[in-house]
Amino acid sequence: MAYIPPHKRHSYEAASSSESSDMHNRPSPIPQSLVPQFRRNLNLRLPHKTFSQRSGKIVYNYAEQAISTWFPVGLDHNHQFPSSVHVTPVPLQLFGRTTGTNPLVLFNNNNNHPVEQVRSPWVYIAENVVSDLLSSFENVRNEKLDLEDVKPKLVARFGKILFHESPSISEETTRVGLAAETTLSQLRRSFYTNIPNSYMENIMGEVAQKIKVDFEEEKDLYHVQLSDATLPDSTISCKCSIELHQLRHMVIDISCLDKNLDLRLMLSTKRTLTAFTDDEMQSIRSLINSAILDQDVKGGLRWPLGKASSGGRYCVVGVWHTIAKDYKSSSLSLKVRHADRYDFRTSTGEATREINLKLKKIVSLLQDQEVEVSSVAEMLKDNLKLIWDHFLCCEHFLT
Repeated sequence: MAYIPPHKRHSYEAASSSESSDMHNRPSPIPQSLVPQFRRNLNLRLPHKTFSQRSGKIVYNYAEQAISTWFPVGLDHNHQFPSSVHVTPVPLQLFGRTTGTNPLVLFNNNNNHPVEQVRSPWVYIAENVVSDLLSSFENVRNEKLDLEDVKPKLVARFGKILFHESPSISEETTRVGLAAETTLSQLRRSFYTNIPNSYMENIMGEVAQKIKVDFEEEKDLYHVQLSDATLPDSTISCKCSIELHQLRHMVIDISCLDKNLDLRLMLSTKRTLTAFTDDEMQSIRSLINSAILDQDVKGGLRWPLGKASSGGRYCVVGVWHTIAKDYKSSSLSLKVRHADRYDFRTSTGEATREINLKLKKIVSLLQDQEVEVSSVAEMLKDNLKLIWDHFLCCEHFLT
């Protein structure tokens, strides 16, 4: 039987006889007795104001003065790509898609023999990042956000940078030297975080011990993404509280030519929503309570026909099911996560393995208004060296 997106499915109780005969051939959903348990785990708190932009699908929202940039590390002395680096198209099938153009990825077929550089790569990255980090954090302050409530976070993510061609810029124009760097910087980027299982096992089995983070807990969570007709610039996320989608203040993508993985550094904030009216709370609760746990659909939740919206105001636009292991120290927080996502608006979904490293001590330092730039720069170098030594090597994938 072909896969039917959750938002187009009838509930099992309301299915027609013809649908029922098809469904008998499929695995049964999780028993209904587990649904109340899911509801109890949702401790809905109370909206405020929003940050982002509505585009008909779930989006990651950027602050008005957000910084988003890219640069490579590992260029030769003439600031050009080594001859061993190629731009390689990645088949869409690897992402579970069949339409569109194949994204491009930088691939080094000789990264066992890195180009000799004047400065250590982590020093080079820190020098290129620190001014953007400081100005982005200053923008957070200028927006007069309550830092105690919002808790800004600086996260390192690991994967591959994908470059998406435009009609005027194709793979042929990205082949050589300095021109390639200039051209790639003009392309739309995305960051692919679905890393190989062997890499995830290595992070949990060896790296966590080496960087001295201790296992704290495992979380099994469902995240329901809602749109709000009265707040056209927002996406609301419900898990154990109701939050606005995270607001990105800085996203820096770094192509690490001498490694098998690339690096993304991201400064973001998130605000828990408060002051819902009783009617608003009831509408949201009605949506959440209508969810049916079903391991056979992407995202792990589905809604009976007509139950994925409430009163013309709130509408379910996506769902995540995440199982994450958290490791922590006083300065770092490591999250190893399996995520199963589904976007109702685009009818697309994917299951990924992801590694996030939260750089807690740098944020604590930035919150001190008397902090010296040199202190932030040195701590950033230390963190980046740790990342360079332990997080950017894995088996070849995507190519």
